[in-house]
Amino acid sequence: MVRVAMRMLLAMTAALAGMAMPALAQPIPGGSGPHIATSLVPESLTPAAGTRTTIAIAMAPQPGWHGYWQTPGDSGFPIKIDWTLPKSAKAGDPAYPVPTTLVIAGLMNHVYEKPYALLVPVDVPAGLAKGTALPVSAKLDYLVCTTSICVPETATVSTSLTVGDGAADPAATAEFAAWRKALPRPLGSPARFATVGGQFRLAVPLPASVALDHPHLFAATDGALAYAAPQTFSRDGDTLVIETAAGPSAPKRFDGVLALGGGTGLSFSAAPGAVPAAGAPIGDTAITPAKHGTLVLTLIAFAGAVLGGLILNVMPCVFPILSLKALSLAKGGGDEREVRREALAYAAGVIAVCMALGGLILAARAGGAQIGWAFQLQDPGIIFLLVLLTSAIGFNLAGLFELGAVSAGSGLAAKRGAAGAFWTGALAAFVATPCTGPFMAAALGAALVLPVAAALLVFAGLGLGLAIPFLLLGYIPALRRVLPKPGAWMETMRHILAVPMFLTALGLCWVLGSQTTADGVVLALAAAMLLAFGLWWTGRRQRGFKALAWTPAAAAVLLAIAAGATLLPKHQDRAKDAAIAGASVPFDAAKLAALRAANKPVFLYFTADWCLSCKVNEKVAIERAETQSAFARAGVTTMVGDWTDGDAAIGKFLDAHGRSGVPLYLWYAPGKDAQTLPQILTPGLLAGLAKMPNP
Repeated sequence: MVRVAMRMLLAMTAALAGMAMPALAQPIPGGSGPHIATSLVPESLTPAAGTRTTIAIAMAPQPGWHGYWQTPGDSGFPIKIDWTLPKSAKAGDPAYPVPTTLVIAGLMNHVYEKPYALLVPVDVPAGLAKGTALPVSAKLDYLVCTTSICVPETATVSTSLTVGDGAADPAATAEFAAWRKALPRPLGSPARFATVGGQFRLAVPLPASVALDHPHLFAATDGALAYAAPQTFSRDGDTLVIETAAGPSAPKRFDGVLALGGGTGLSFSAAPGAVPAAGAPIGDTAITPAKHGTLVLTLIAFAGAVLGGLILNVMPCVFPILSLKALSLAKGGGDEREVRREALAYAAGVIAVCMALGGLILAARAGGAQIGWAFQLQDPGIIFLLVLLTSAIGFNLAGLFELGAVSAGSGLAAKRGAAGAFWTGALAAFVATPCTGPFMAAALGAALVLPVAAALLVFAGLGLGLAIPFLLLGYIPALRRVLPKPGAWMETMRHILAVPMFLTALGLCWVLGSQTTADGVVLALAAAMLLAFGLWWTGRRQRGFKALAWTPAAAAVLLAIAAGATLLPKHQDRAKDAAIAGASVPFDAAKLAALRAANKPVFLYFTADWCLSCKVNEKVAIERAETQSAFARAGVTTMVGDWTDGDAAIGKFLDAHGRSGVPLYLWYAPGKDAQTLPQILTPGLLAGLAKMPNP
């Protein structure tokens, strides 16, 4: 009753303020209004008779103003919609995007401060002839507020449709894709709640692998919880436990939206039931114990990265460069201060490159890309260039030529001073990425889930591990004295060190072959041979003291790079190979239609990372050897629709099959329509479908 009275008081105050403003001549922030621009946007201008179409109520608040969610919180009102539709047409309940929170004077508000849209399903009457006009209009009553004032507004919006083929309006496709992505996805698994001693406790089935960033529980059931009360989140395995203060009502059913962060969320329904005890705290509620755990994880990951970087020094990518630099110290002597400066410069180059690569990874992942360490090795073009670089270093170590501009390994290693040491370290770090060693994978994997500062510390630890041997040589003269005295053996050692560099080039060719085709490997070897010829010619000119001795090498490098840029095959089409083998392929409506037209059996299922029942079915039934063997024998194509990020095409497909969420399992026998399978699968069920005789 108190909350209702507060809302009534707010509305009366807003109305009185709106009437008094002309007399008081007080300016309203953002102008005289309307403070939310509204419009009707149909997904299809020509919906088919007897089908369901979608119309968006687009809302665009002025800067500083906000509208309200379906359950506005401690204050405010949801929008009221009065439709005027053709006879027998019917509009359903609007679907709201995930809201945000706004606390004003201790009152929690569930609001939209940026443009948003409510998606409304509209049923078009059956039996209408094509070309029939369908005028649609709606009267909207809503409350729009700033942090200091609220104004009730009314708007009438309309659009005109024509009965047709149901094709989507191309001009609205991108808008509807973005609007659908902003909607919460139905969780698909039932939740449980309990109210005990004034505390509201909720258990939501959610895989532990799902990341949460500043989560918040929005209650669609009004009065079930205290909106402004703190919310705590913890995990008990694959169950998310949420605790907060209970509201004035005691509902028999609770509907809500769990905001995951980044504008995404899950909608769900909960029934009364047992809620487990709170587990490990997460998110904003992960106070001292969780922060302590993050610190421990950071230190463990840092130690693993240091150890992994240390081991990398004996890998064929790095060892020749480090060895040449160490031998140059032994050969050159020099005072202790100069040697230490070189050691520090080498370490700075290594650490700078490791942190730069780590920063690029974190920035790309923050932007949505799924990349990891050695991400540059995922591009065949980069692999091709590394084949040329490692080949050039190997040829230089073998004595084919002397050219510091190309033989970055030995040329920089031979150069004295801090600059040479820095760039030697930078090169060592860059070429180390294909040689991921023990202890390093887990450490770098942890870095990708740690806070940015902690993650960069882990990447710095990798660089420190790489730099430790050279730092020890620089700061412990006794270690340098252990090195053999300079002599003719150093030239022999240099030639021996060419072998691991050539092995590295060979390994990179193998990677290139797995990314492209055999033609890509042949092209890389041909380019390396061309480069070798140019470098040999350069070496001949060097020994003859010819002017512009580097010209043949430069020409060979340019020709090799041009060949790679124009002739290198693209990534292999693994999706095509997977389809032939009966393995999983991504959902594609056109591909599905083609497979059905060819009378191929298809198992299509829709899943999401946040759907616990989906993951259980995948492990228990879909990915079992029994199922996969049966599918392979029957030539079944498994098609997977991943709805984790709210793909608009998948959303439309689910709507067409009468589903609002995942999981959905469909079996297409040759020449037959889709058979909807139960939401609990078994290997026997799927294998049995594959063994059914074809018509």
